[in-house]
Amino acid sequence: MERPIRLMVVDDHPMVRTGISAITSAQPDMTVVAEAEDGLEAVELFTRHQPDVTLMDLQMPRMSGIAAMERILKQSPSARIVVLTTYRGDVQAMQALKTGACGYLLKNTVRKELVAAVREVHAGRRYIAPEMARELSLRLTDESLSNREVEVIGEVAAGGSNKQVADRLGVSEETVKSHMKSILGKLGASDRVQAVVIAMRRGILNEVL
Repeated sequence: MERPIRLMVVDDHPMVRTGISAITSAQPDMTVVAEAEDGLEAVELFTRHQPDVTLMDLQMPRMSGIAAMERILKQSPSARIVVLTTYRGDVQAMQALKTGACGYLLKNTVRKELVAAVREVHAGRRYIAPEMARELSLRLTDESLSNREVEVIGEVAAGGSNKQVADRLGVSEETVKSHMKSILGKLGASDRVQAVVIAMRRGILNEVL
C-alpha cells in the first residue's frame, strides 16, 4: 500500500481542526501529521513535519494564512497548500492563488469537497471550489482599485467623511471626491455605502478593517 498523504491542518478554531481531521483521517490514503492554531505555528510545524498538503485558514492571530504561505513557500517552493476560508471575496482568493495556493475551498463546502481537493492537489493539480471559480471568472476583466483607492474606501468604511479622509491621508477633499468617483465606477456601486459593502464582500477591505 502506498504511503498515505500527510496533512497539516491550520486553523485558529479547535472545532474546525477537529472536524477537518476527522474527515481526512477517515480516508485510508490520508493522515494528519500536524495541527497549528495560527500562521506562526504553521511555519514552525511545516519545517518540522514537511507535510504533503497543508490545509490553511486565512484569518488567524499572530500571523495570517497569506503571510504563513509566503514563508512556507520561500523555504519550500514545491509546498502544496489548500486555502480553507469562510470568506467568498474574489480579491482575497486571487491574492491566495497568486501567493502560491494550489487550492481554494469555502469551509461550508469542506464536507463534500475536501477529500477530492486534497487528492487533486497532491497529484499536482489545482482545485478551486466551483462557486469560487465562477466568481473569479466573472471578475477577470474588472479593473482593480489602486492602493490609494483601497486606503480611501477603508477610511470611508471606518466612518470618515470626505474631509476627515482627506485630513487623515494628507490630501485635498477634492482628491478624495475624485477617488470616490473612481471607486464607485470600478465597483459598480451607486453610493458610498454600497461601495463599502461590495468592497467588504469581495475581500478588498479584509486587510484594512
